[in-house]
Amino acid sequence: MSEPAETVGFLVAGEPSPEQRAALEWCAAAGIDVETISLAAVAGGDGRLAAYDVLWWHRAKPADDAVAEDASVPIEAFLTDGGGLLLSLRALEAVPALGIDSVGPDAAGTEEGTTGLLVKSLRADRPVFEGLEGLRVPTASPEAEQPFARYQGILPHRGAVLASTLRTDGERPHETALLGWRIGDGDVAGLGTGVRFDGPVPVPEAAARNRDRLLRNLLAVLGGGDRLLEHDPKGTPALSADRKRLADDHHRPRYHVSPPGNWLNDPNGLIKWNGTYHAFYQYNPGGPHHGTIHWGHAVSEDLVTWEDRPVALTPSPDGPDRDGCWSGCAVDVDGTPQILYTGGRDDVQLPCLATATDDELTGWEKSPENPVIKSVPVEPRLRSSDHWRAEFRDHNVWLEGGVWHHLIGSGIEDGGGTALLYTSEDDDFTDWTYEGPILSGEAETDGVIWECPELLDLGEKRLLHVSNYEEVRYYLGEYADGSLEVERTGLLDHGAFYAPQSLRDDGGRWLTWGWIKPDRSPEAQWDAGWSGTLSLPREIDLDEAGRLRQRPAAELTALREERGYDGSPALTDERHDLPLDSRSFELRAEIRLDDADECGLVVRGSPDGEEETLLRYTRESDLVVDRSASTTDHRASSEPISMPVTPVDESLSLRLFVDGSVLEVFANERHCLTTRIFPTRPDSDGIALYAVDGRAVFEDLEVWTMGSAWPDVGAESERESERPVGPEN
Repeated sequence: MSEPAETVGFLVAGEPSPEQRAALEWCAAAGIDVETISLAAVAGGDGRLAAYDVLWWHRAKPADDAVAEDASVPIEAFLTDGGGLLLSLRALEAVPALGIDSVGPDAAGTEEGTTGLLVKSLRADRPVFEGLEGLRVPTASPEAEQPFARYQGILPHRGAVLASTLRTDGERPHETALLGWRIGDGDVAGLGTGVRFDGPVPVPEAAARNRDRLLRNLLAVLGGGDRLLEHDPKGTPALSADRKRLADDHHRPRYHVSPPGNWLNDPNGLIKWNGTYHAFYQYNPGGPHHGTIHWGHAVSEDLVTWEDRPVALTPSPDGPDRDGCWSGCAVDVDGTPQILYTGGRDDVQLPCLATATDDELTGWEKSPENPVIKSVPVEPRLRSSDHWRAEFRDHNVWLEGGVWHHLIGSGIEDGGGTALLYTSEDDDFTDWTYEGPILSGEAETDGVIWECPELLDLGEKRLLHVSNYEEVRYYLGEYADGSLEVERTGLLDHGAFYAPQSLRDDGGRWLTWGWIKPDRSPEAQWDAGWSGTLSLPREIDLDEAGRLRQRPAAELTALREERGYDGSPALTDERHDLPLDSRSFELRAEIRLDDADECGLVVRGSPDGEEETLLRYTRESDLVVDRSASTTDHRASSEPISMPVTPVDESLSLRLFVDGSVLEVFANERHCLTTRIFPTRPDSDGIALYAVDGRAVFEDLEVWTMGSAWPDVGAESERESERPVGPEN
């Protein structure tokens, strides 16, 4: 266990309160050398701060901002020189006044039911958690009234979440409990709950031991024993370190774009710029759950190998995006990339604009005109929700006939989802004219809200796809005068694929990525330390018959490593194990049922069949991913996923990509199904074929093991520059 700091300066504003006296008594009993020091004396230039290894401000009542502001300059100098500061309970509210962060906690008070800390798995190996068992650490009495201060609906601008809150009614990932900041050569820790000493109800013995251990660790680390944080949490070195920590997780994809850690959802701002593919995505640095959304960033020269870049967008403390930088797109405007994204604050979401400040697209300057559309349209009346005054978000911008076109997703009150069109003749993107919906759907069949609308020009036809909370629907037809005449509709994908976005590359092809949803419980995501991944890039176009076609990007063949199988087996009422085991592979074949009632594939199978996932092809013209035995973990979904593939009297052209927990199916270059599987056993990596009640043929069957899209995982990043820090991010 870490030794406590040699000398602790215990900060008080006036006479110590009963809670502070109890904390001082705890220090004495723990053998910690502690001296009380007045914040007024610190503000007056007492000059004694250098005598302490760490400062501790512990309060059960609201902090006095004026006192904190007066003491901020000497405390900042103390931190810059390598000192440490612990702010516990309501003292965490003084973060802005002390100049530690421009964003302070948005929730504070007293409550019952707090039991302790929910430790982030990505940070569980830090010295501050040494000697504490597991990720769920009780530190408080659930029956006692507990003072607290936390970031609940927002995150600090520069700090990092180390742990969230355990309560009697469940885990609360959004309720931050322990945070850290790097200030010069020093560190600040904010422990906003779970550490009361003078409560009316005694703390259970085990919880008291954990509380004591945690505090001793914090004081030791802050006193100079180690750094609380390894790196700026939003810079490349920190992100690379997180990816390295997760490299041994057998559920992690190897060749898909995945977050370095924490949370990923919608792909955003997809653009090819100066020969480099840029994939931005919705990212929550607070943990593996949907929360205060930032923009993560990954780049590739070839669509095959990827590298992490610093977090690109961070909510501005005083901006219209204070509560989140949500989905948007990137556009090249006269040689300068710009992004339009949804900013959220309180119950209002409106479009915001940012302009790239460097050729690597790591820095973005937000427009002083934000939001660039000041209010939602009056007609039609837009649907509202418990969270938003009007559902009005996500952006798709393109230039046509010298006019900029801008789609925003929404829904009509008492109606279905809709895609709203704005136009502008100006390149500064701050003057938009509302034109009305290009298409609206029926609530029962098309969904009540359309998110992430995107209109793609496929030559003879236009393709509009929208995400309606449940699925991604597409509408194919003719577009003219701000209206889409639909000729054909369907699903872009039949599984966990959502919120796709596309870019048009130099050759004119459309490449589309989607978010692959987690499909396991919040508890499982928290334990894993990460959630979400992007699909493989798909080429989307029309076939010779004018039907929608989807194929994996041709570049992905470069990921193939060893050819594990090559043949054309015919099976009759039997199962055939292929001579390779793999968790990351590509399989392709022409499958013909002949007279069999069913045939298919077994993937991620254990030798005894306890865990296995079946791809079942039946005469009912369905391809079913049977997940009933995919995992023994009850926290992962086991529901079957199916899609129609016709006609059954012709061969089925199949390409299958398995990558850790990700399974993507491309059938006949037209039908797609994406899902997740979470086998628990280390030997669940077998591959087999089978046929039932007759003969089936797997012509030209080939299987390749696949390499990693992240070649630098496990090696120190060569890009040691931290992210740009400032209000523009």
